[in-house]
Amino acid sequence: MISRKVAVIGAGAAGLVASRELLREGHEVVVFERSDRVGGTWVYNPNVDSDPLGLDPSRTIIHSSLYDSLRTNLPRETMGFRDYPFVAQVNDDRDPRRFPHHSEVLHYLEDFANHFELIELIRFETEVIYAGLLEEEEELKNSWVVNGHYTHPNIAEIPGIDAWPGKQLHSHNYRVPEPFSGQVVLIIGNSVSAEDISKEISTVAKEVHVASRSTMDALLTKRFGYDNMWLHSMVKSAHEDGTIVFSDGSLIPADVIVHCTGTTVLAKNFSGY
Repeated sequence: MISRKVAVIGAGAAGLVASRELLREGHEVVVFERSDRVGGTWVYNPNVDSDPLGLDPSRTIIHSSLYDSLRTNLPRETMGFRDYPFVAQVNDDRDPRRFPHHSEVLHYLEDFANHFELIELIRFETEVIYAGLLEEEEELKNSWVVNGHYTHPNIAEIPGIDAWPGKQLHSHNYRVPEPFSGQVVLIIGNSVSAEDISKEISTVAKEVHVASRSTMDALLTKRFGYDNMWLHSMVKSAHEDGTIVFSDGSLIPADVIVHCTGTTVLAKNFSGY
């Protein structure tokens, strides 16, 4: 087997395990990581994008979408690598639960990187902005691009939203519930992030309304177990008086819309691939 010089872009979970496997095959590896630590999306950042909707292409982008209280929705047994299991650690700063807090996943990735001596391969605070092939080189370098995926927010299209006076954000920029205290909040979406965020916001908000395509009831449906949360059909329109109208004809006044509508791939164009 020919030994190659390989550049790995990103020191998250994929980048770390790719680097380890490449080393095992005898390749010469260097990892480029734009932040100052390993972990990728599992590094919690309390800051958010400068544009809370994520539409401004010139915005300051925060890579991670973690919110402060997030726990894994998979058991730790299925998240570990085969030869380095994700076992519970009984220490003061560790979370031994089977579905641990996000900080425990970061600890695991840091332990993995240290155990396999990957840290010395990483060039921290080094962002790759171009990767191409030089025609005059006889021995070509290979690159593994493992810089994450699904980072561009999807936003629900709502007729009249430009005239609506309230605030909007994407779930990528949600961190803690306190800013929603005493407000009427509309959550758009009905997947995992909508489930988590709606429940958490309901602890401080005046009302929480969840709109999704899967809710087909003609009238308001109060969510079981919650006195201030209602389920709705999808949003039909927004209006300058602050009201939101749903496809079943019901309406509410709302202060904030949180788009829990997922993200799509927005990869950099690395020339030469």
